[in-house]
Amino acid sequence: QVFSQHCPFLMGPIECLADTAVTPDTDIQVTLSIFELASAAGIPCEVDPALVTALAGHRTEGVSPEEDYKVSCLLLVFVAVSLPLLAADPASLYNPELDG
Repeated sequence: QVFSQHCPFLMGPIECLADTAVTPDTDIQVTLSIFELASAAGIPCEVDPALVTALAGHRTEGVSPEEDYKVSCLLLVFVAVSLPLLAADPASLYNPELDG
């Protein structure tokens, strides 16, 4: 908001690019580049480019089923440990509209 007030000549083209240039027919690399630019400018995007980059770097090809099982068990432990802490936090609340 501050950036668009101080530099509207810069934010306008970025917002326009993010709104109009991204279509289902657009190349995925071009789409990710546009979302990365928009995200860096503070514009909310449909896809988080940092998450896409992190997931792209983590290939699951060649991983054994045992390793997948260990990761899923660790995820369940993480949820089991985090849930009581989040439930005890007074700032945490459940919003039925968001299912979370």
